[in-house]
Amino acid sequence: QAQLVESGGGLVQAGGSLRLSCAASGRILRINVMEWHRQAPGKQRELVAGISSGGSTNYADSVKGRFIISRDNALNTVDLQMNNLKPEDTAVYYCNAEIFHITQYLGTVWGQGTQVTVSS
Repeated sequence: QAQLVESGGGLVQAGGSLRLSCAASGRILRINVMEWHRQAPGKQRELVAGISSGGSTNYADSVKGRFIISRDNALNTVDLQMNNLKPEDTAVYYCNAEIFHITQYLGTVWGQGTQVTVSS
């Protein structure tokens, strides 16, 4: 009915930058909040950043000043610009979105994740 696909992960040295993208597809009527989460090995999944349909943003304290979340409502995409990356940012990054399909409310839909590895 709807799916999210992330891209842009990879290997980068500490201090470098990466840009993650997530695209929602399907017969989507509207998307409310879009978020990026991450999960490092042996740790719980945590919220990295979120953005409302109106553009209001929130960030985890650990990424404030380094990461920027943005979205394109017309294209149903959300990006995460990650700057000054640190080894502790290494994780699988997942996007999610609260989706209203044209036939029904789908709730929160998750992508499959993309690996980000930061070497020291």
